Amino acid sequence: MEVPAADAPRLLVVVDTEEEFDWSAPPSRSNTSVSAMRHIGRVQHVLDRFGLRPTYVIDYPIASQPEGYEPLLDIWKAGRCEIGAHLHPWVNPPYTEPVTGRNTFMMNLPESLQREKLEVLTHTIAARFEQPRVFKAGRYGLGRATVGILEQLGYWADTSVCPRMDFSAQDGPSFASFDASPFMLTDRLMEVPCTVDYIGWMGHHGRTLHAAASHPTLGRLRGVGVLARTGAVNRVMLSPEGNTLAEMRELSKSLVRRGCRVLTLSFHSPSVEPGHTPYVRTQRDLDDFLTRLERFCEFFMVELHGVPDSTLGFYHRVSTPTGLTA
Repeated sequence: MEVPAADAPRLLVVVDTEEEFDWSAPPSRSNTSVSAMRHIGRVQHVLDRFGLRPTYVIDYPIASQPEGYEPLLDIWKAGRCEIGAHLHPWVNPPYTEPVTGRNTFMMNLPESLQREKLEVLTHTIAARFEQPRVFKAGRYGLGRATVGILEQLGYWADTSVCPRMDFSAQDGPSFASFDASPFMLTDRLMEVPCTVDYIGWMGHHGRTLHAAASHPTLGRLRGVGVLARTGAVNRVMLSPEGNTLAEMRELSKSLVRRGCRVLTLSFHSPSVEPGHTPYVRTQRDLDDFLTRLERFCEFFMVELHGVPDSTLGFYHRVSTPTGLTA
């Protein structure tokens, strides 16, 4: 899908809106708390300032509990956000599969079970908001069967692809050969990937060097860290979680120079309160997270002369006769 180089860069925001859990512990069906949602206004306030309409992709614990979905209702009714779907299989009924690391990737479940879980999630969200049209698989676990199910259930856009990342060692998908450009998964279903790529003076060899540095032998020597510290190659996600403002800025400038005109900023909803994600453990972490979010949005709009957009806004723009075509 070619976006004209003359177009202004567009910024989308996708928020993985989910329950709180210990990221270092095995998955558990008992982790369904959504208390952090009472603070979702902390990020919405920042995004409102820049005219950004985030897509909150919400999972079953959020969609099924008033404490989870009620904080989003007024924001959604005011047209300040979009609501999509996010599937964490281990906390999404029906609960028929064993809870294992492999089964946290939706793609590894039988097609019939994927369909059942996605139908439950879709109907639950529709009962609170409206038919969701945007999907993001938990742990980026998109598979071939998933694509067909999404299309059949009326989804228009998927946001599960995480470019330059390989989760195959964990029994997940590999997106190592993908870049951040949107493309059509089918005739009707658009993929709007996460924004991830390599920066650094050897960034054009990023995939090869990063793969070599990730080899178990060099892994013990922290080869990936050496590449990043020397400025040779650094793999960066456009996210205020785990990335510096300087890294986010450099990634965006690099992609825009290469002709990329659609960038997706992403993060997890539990990061709006300290103690729920590895990225925000303390109040200082939270302050830094929100400051990084605000300063990046300001940089994008002012220095890159970017414009705010949304996932469905972009979808409609490119799918109309006067818009872009695949």
